[in-house]
Amino acid sequence: MNAIFKREVSSYFNSLIGYIFLGAFFAASGVLFSITSVSQNPQDGLLYLTTDMSSMFSILFFVLLVLIPILTMRTLSEDKKNKTDQCLLTAPVSVTSLVLGKYFASFLIYLLGVGMTLVYAIVLSFFGPVVWLEVLGNVVGLILVGAAFIAVGILISSLTENQVIAAVGGFVSMCALYLISSIAAVIPVDWIAKIFTELSFADRYYTFTYGIFDFSNVLFFISVAVIFIFLTIRVLERRRWN
Repeated sequence: MNAIFKREVSSYFNSLIGYIFLGAFFAASGVLFSITSVSQNPQDGLLYLTTDMSSMFSILFFVLLVLIPILTMRTLSEDKKNKTDQCLLTAPVSVTSLVLGKYFASFLIYLLGVGMTLVYAIVLSFFGPVVWLEVLGNVVGLILVGAAFIAVGILISSLTENQVIAAVGGFVSMCALYLISSIAAVIPVDWIAKIFTELSFADRYYTFTYGIFDFSNVLFFISVAVIFIFLTIRVLERRRWN
C-alpha cells in the first residue's frame, strides 16, 4: 500500500490536478474567510471583525461538491483508460491495498487544503478571542464529510475510464447526497422520510458548524467512507477475475 500511496501522491503534483485542487480550495476558502470574518453592526452600521468562522465552514460544504470530484476523477479512471489497471490488478498487491493507497493519497491532498482553515483561525486570534474547541469541531466536520465524499468519488472513478464522466458523476452523486434532506421533506410516508433524514449529509455536517460534536455523526461519515471503499474494492475484484 505504501508504494501505491507514494505513487499517487507524487502523481498529483506531477500533473495539474493537485495544484488545481489546492489552488481552488485556498482561493475559495480565502474569499469566504474575508467575506464572513467581516460583519456589520446593525446599530451603528460600522464594520467589525468577527472570530466566528462557522459561516465559512457552512459554505465550504458547497465548495466540496465541486472540488472533490476534480480531486478523485483520475484515481482509477486514468488507469483504466491507459490499460495500466491490468498491471496493478495482477501485481503482487491486494486490491484492498490498491484502493486504500489511492484513497489515502487523495485524502492527504484534501487535508492539505483543510489545513489552511486553521491558518485563518490563527490569524483571527491576533484580533480577538477564538473559541478553539468550536473551530476544531468545524475542522473535524470538514475532514469527515470530505473523507466520505472522497470515497464516493473514487467509486465513481472506478466505474468509467473517462475522467470527465467521473467528475460529473461524482458531482451529481454528491449533490444527490446533499439533497437527501430536501427529498425527505416531500415524502408522505413518515418512516421513509425519517430514514432519508438520518442519511442527510448536510444535516449531519451542519451540526458541527453549530458547535455540536455528536459522535453519531462521526460514526456516520466514517461508516459511509468504509462502505464506499468496500464497494470500490468489490468493483475492482470483479474486474480482476473477469
